[in-house]
Amino acid sequence: MDFSKYLPLSQRRTGEEAAATSDRRQDVALVVERALQLALAAPVERGDELARGFAEASALLSEKDAAAFAVDDLGGLASDVRTGRKRSIAALSRAVRALLVLADELGVAAGVEPLTLGSVALYAATSGPFDRRAAIKGHTVRATDAVWRFGHGPELSATAEQIARFLLALSDTPPRRTAPGEEPGRGLSRPT
Repeated sequence: MDFSKYLPLSQRRTGEEAAATSDRRQDVALVVERALQLALAAPVERGDELARGFAEASALLSEKDAAAFAVDDLGGLASDVRTGRKRSIAALSRAVRALLVLADELGVAAGVEPLTLGSVALYAATSGPFDRRAAIKGHTVRATDAVWRFGHGPELSATAEQIARFLLALSDTPPRRTAPGEEPGRGLSRPT
């Protein structure tokens, strides 16, 4: 009989914890696939340039020939990432940042999953630019459109993408304190 599973400090994982991993291959591959969708929707004459820019900014182009990289290569890149070596949260953060920049260039929504944005925001909150980390220090940061929060202290809130953009230094608008009964961007809510 395995008694270790009954010990309070056992390292044995159960339920959802057992499926948790630090390998971000699937998440990075999904971000690359989203970049492919955006690049394909761009004007034809810009597609290859945008795809190459995304791949270079995400640091995923090291194994490919940058000069010959084209939109269609993003599909192969996503497949290579999905079946290749493990990817870290740092790799996911670079890919998400590159996707947000690509979406901005095209003036479209990035379409990143809120939980992916939460992972990236949490990583950036501990490793991003000092001024961004200092702006949220001593606060709980909460996404208004997702079920994640991190930190301790008075609450700062914004959408998941707004938080990620701020912590990745793509926006100068930090999450803000929310007064009781107020939703960010909506003013005070009134009782019905």
